[in-house]
Amino acid sequence: MSGTLYGIGVGPGDPDLITMKAYKALQSSNVIAYPAPEVGDSLARSIAAPHIPDSCREIVVRIPLDPKHYDDRTAYDRAAVEIAEILRSGEDVSVICEGDPFFYGSFMYLFNRLSEDFNVEIIPGISSLMACAGASLTPLVARNEVLSVLPAPMAEEKLREQLSQTDAAAIIKLGRHAPKVYGVLRDLGLLDHAHYVEHATMKNQQVRRLQDVDPTEVPYFAMILVRKDGVGK
Repeated sequence: MSGTLYGIGVGPGDPDLITMKAYKALQSSNVIAYPAPEVGDSLARSIAAPHIPDSCREIVVRIPLDPKHYDDRTAYDRAAVEIAEILRSGEDVSVICEGDPFFYGSFMYLFNRLSEDFNVEIIPGISSLMACAGASLTPLVARNEVLSVLPAPMAEEKLREQLSQTDAAAIIKLGRHAPKVYGVLRDLGLLDHAHYVEHATMKNQQVRRLQDVDPTEVPYFAMILVRKDGVGK
């Protein structure tokens, strides 16, 4: 009988924000896998570190972060082959990712490669969206209002169109795209309505008004929350 593939969300950064179900799953895991940059430590691994047994076998999925290789998914191909072999032997494998597995989570790439052949269980995690709302004391939406989640790398005109039509928005994956986003929000007169959160729930968390932020010094793990007049009132 094959093992089960677990997709475990470990939350936005604070190890205390891992759910009890995720904690129990990690404590009983013999094999875990997680994404990491080509050089350096894994954020997901660092979040879950206090809850990972010392005896646990670890599979590091090294992902190229260079924008030139954005569509290179060969690392997931290789990891899927290794994980499949373990699952066929009857062992379970826990794949951890920051936030939630199915909210822009890296787990989806392994899920797409393995879910047809193996049993999969998802353990949801607290997403960065919820963490940023809490950190900035910004209610997202209420009643029949619409919240749009917008990746910063999207085309400028598409971003402008979406922001002009929605009641509220969360703009994610900022990094080098922050100056473009800043310019669009300025042109739409939304800077006064925008909150900026960097490294939510981590020790180096920063929360500021967007108009006080230098858009050329924004990391990837940052988010802008935009609320138009009347939202939540």
